[in-house]
Amino acid sequence: MRRRVRAALVALSTALTVLVTASTTACGPVSGSRVLTVFAAASLTDVFPALANRFEKTHEDVDVRLHFAGSAQLAQQIAEGAPADVFASADAETMARLERDGLLDGPATPFATNTLTIAVPQGNPAGVTDFADLVDPDLTVVVCAPSVPCGAATRRIERLTGVTLRPASEEADVRSVLTKVEAGEADAGLVYVTDVAVAVSAGTVERIRFPEAAEVVNTYPVGIPVDAAHKDLARRFRDLVLSDEGQRILREAGFGVPS
Repeated sequence: MRRRVRAALVALSTALTVLVTASTTACGPVSGSRVLTVFAAASLTDVFPALANRFEKTHEDVDVRLHFAGSAQLAQQIAEGAPADVFASADAETMARLERDGLLDGPATPFATNTLTIAVPQGNPAGVTDFADLVDPDLTVVVCAPSVPCGAATRRIERLTGVTLRPASEEADVRSVLTKVEAGEADAGLVYVTDVAVAVSAGTVERIRFPEAAEVVNTYPVGIPVDAAHKDLARRFRDLVLSDEGQRILREAGFGVPS
């Protein structure tokens, strides 16, 4: 018998965690199975369930629980004692802060890269063509908050281009930005290429490329918190992410390979 992989969105407050079932591979829990808790950046929502499923196939007594949110939120919860066995961040700096504070069991390892792009509603009603268009005061633009990796990347692009945005809102994670664009609540949003690829396939948004994005690359590291309850399993999951198979799954989802 197999347990199910559960994906969860971790809320801003540590007092509230919203669980979301990502996929089910069995009819119910297995008595005595071990739980491996993986905290992962929101931009990994579409790809980490595949890795979790693969891990469970080779570890039948393990129930992988995936918790997704902004990297900064997850790091803060780990610092406050949240029970995470694995942490996958959307940038190196967020992980480095945990390492500096002695909250990691050894150094983290880069496993993927990502860049930003512009997402617009289907049909591009506002006629956005490049990054500079986003300063138009008549446009409703949403971005990530500067405290999270996608927001920090946005600021770097602003400095690179000399273009300063005046967003209508700054969201806690990249999925929230994409959701507003999909719902027609924004004329444009800055999101990762991996997030927009799924939405483009679903026909809910269009992607607007701009050349400066290629110069601002976020590197994703994976680490093991020092208080992880299942460090041996955590190392095996990390090894899967770094393996040829894990890298293939990530590349198919649009992630780049770290140098």
